[in-house]
Amino acid sequence: MRRLALALFLLAALPAFAVQPDEMLDDPALEARARDISGGLRCLVCRNESIDESNAELARDLRLLVRERIMEGDSDAEVVAYIVDRYGEYVLLNPPARGSTWILWLAGPALALVGAGVAVAFIRRRAQAGETADDLSAAEAARLEELMRD
Repeated sequence: MRRLALALFLLAALPAFAVQPDEMLDDPALEARARDISGGLRCLVCRNESIDESNAELARDLRLLVRERIMEGDSDAEVVAYIVDRYGEYVLLNPPARGSTWILWLAGPALALVGAGVAVAFIRRRAQAGETADDLSAAEAARLEELMRD
C-alpha cells in the first residue's frame, strides 16, 4: 500500500520536473518571470499542459525561446506577443475573449444549459408517464385481468 502511495506521489510530481536545470536562468527574478510566462503557454504537442509542465521537445524549445526573449530585454507582454505571432492564439492556455474565441468561451455554458434543459424535460416526461400508467379505468383493469388469466 505504501509503495502505491509513493508511486502516485511521484507521478503527481512529474510535471514539476519538466523544466531542466540547464534551461533555468541564473537570475531568480528573470527565472520567475520565465516560469510565469511559460505557465500560461500551451504545449502544442500535449495540448492541455503548459510548456512549463510538459516534457515534449517542442515545449522545451518554447521554454528556451521564452528565456531567450527575456534575456534580450523583452517585457512579459512582448514575449507572449512574439510567441502568439509565431504560433497563433492557440498557444495561449487562457485566450482573450474576442472575435473567434467567443465561440470557445460560450460553447461550454451553452452546452451546459442545453443539457440541463434536456434533463428537466426528461424528468418531467418521466414523471407524467408514471402518473398515467397507474391510473387505469375500470374497463382497462378488467381487460388487463382477463389477459393475465389467459
